[in-house]
Amino acid sequence: MRIDIMTLFPDAVDAMMKASIIGRAQERGFVTICTHQIREYTTNKQMQVDDYPYGGGAGMVMQAEPVYQCYESICRSIGNSRPRVVFMTPQGRTFNQQMAEELSREEDLILLCGHYEGIDERVLEKIVTDNVSIGDYVLTGGELPALVVMDTISRLVPGVLNNGMSAVKESFSDNLLEYPQYTRPEEWMGEKVPPVLLSGHHKNIAAWYREQSILRTAKNRPDLLEKAELTEKERQWLIQQLEGEERHHE
Repeated sequence: MRIDIMTLFPDAVDAMMKASIIGRAQERGFVTICTHQIREYTTNKQMQVDDYPYGGGAGMVMQAEPVYQCYESICRSIGNSRPRVVFMTPQGRTFNQQMAEELSREEDLILLCGHYEGIDERVLEKIVTDNVSIGDYVLTGGELPALVVMDTISRLVPGVLNNGMSAVKESFSDNLLEYPQYTRPEEWMGEKVPPVLLSGHHKNIAAWYREQSILRTAKNRPDLLEKAELTEKERQWLIQQLEGEERHHE
């Protein structure tokens, strides 16, 4: 998979691209991530990419032409195709795991980072296919949201994670949060690892994982639980667990 990031601050993105799992994924050829400095596509000597908004108002607006020329250059570099362009904006759909899985199936993807008060609407209408937000708040630019999207998508690409099942079993994959994790030592500050995890009985361990995921989701993200597929037996078990905890705290 190839991800191209259009930005005014490529250095802010490059550091993350070279780190940890994403860096190793690029070295091994599973993912290619390229940053593009939008300023390089302006025609004025000052490399100015913004101007005052028509109609007045505070701040500056990024001009259409440099953004469009940057986009065209990327398209030429990947064979004149027209990949999906994701514009990072608080006005977009909220990014989630399901959207990440969908975008990870793209062969080529462009992430567009805005800055200042925004980007000229005309170029957005011409090239953007998806408006995406990482939450209902406003940041100074689209670089941080783009990094979130890039990281989430990249780790879903086959081969990126060493354990092929890791991405499948993580939080949100089936609208359930991930179960608790433990490692050595077996006892720490008087707290012991749950005995089932030491049993070596894979079926019982898998059942415990499932139960803990359901319980954790019910406590922390009940909104997700409404979308999860639970058996009647699991629903009854959950009710008993929650009622038991309520009685314990009374």
